[in-house]
Amino acid sequence: MSKTIVIAFANNKGGSGKTTTCSNVGCALALEGKKVLMIDGDMQLNLTISFFDEEKAYEYAKGDKNIYRAVVGEADLSDYIVETEIEGLDIVPSTSLMSSIEFDLFAKWQRESVLKKCLERVRAKGYYDYILIDSPPTLGGWVMNVMCASDYVVIPVEASPWGLFGLANMFDFCDQAKRIAPKLEILGIAVTKADERKKYFKQTMETLREMEAAPLFENYVRVDSAVEWAQDNSKPVVAYKKSSRSAVEYTKLAKEIIEYAHRKERN
Repeated sequence: MSKTIVIAFANNKGGSGKTTTCSNVGCALALEGKKVLMIDGDMQLNLTISFFDEEKAYEYAKGDKNIYRAVVGEADLSDYIVETEIEGLDIVPSTSLMSSIEFDLFAKWQRESVLKKCLERVRAKGYYDYILIDSPPTLGGWVMNVMCASDYVVIPVEASPWGLFGLANMFDFCDQAKRIAPKLEILGIAVTKADERKKYFKQTMETLREMEAAPLFENYVRVDSAVEWAQDNSKPVVAYKKSSRSAVEYTKLAKEIIEYAHRKERN
């Protein structure tokens, strides 16, 4: 039975391309024949809407098949998984009720480990090769839950003057999470929304390469209107338009992320 690898996609900075990166990496892996479970941990439901139209997404949000119901009930996450149209790719949808998750977690015993416990049976079965968790752009108790349930963290960063803002806080938060989950590691920084024509792009890349807190993935994703068209059609761009530049770049990034993860597993 193969080990299930859990990877969180997190950044306290909004607009970093976190959800888009998470959805496309997961989809790219599924298209390569891997079994992937995605968990939408953000109250905005963007990851869920990456695979379902709004009507279906809100149906899950209003019902019982969502991450909030599982976490508040401290239940086995197996019962909250739904299939997507992409073979080998399942998801635990989100709901706007996640807006109160910090309050709901506060009184729970070992509150930083609730999600980890919910995932125990799913991981033990070894059915999924990868579990990818999309977290909200905050640094609170829920994101700490996401970190403590994960093996690795990928930090998407927008290649812009504001993209690096708050990154030091993100590193500090990961260090705090490692006190609870010592095996947690930052897998790397994934650059998104890159525009090589801009002077600040080169400056951003140089700054990120010099950071000792986390490695920088070699592959990055450039600005591409195909991503927006894919989002409008409730699909990751790697499924919506495989030939697009961004789809090719996300696929390369997905392979690099998994290569990093397996390299660490071997060590």
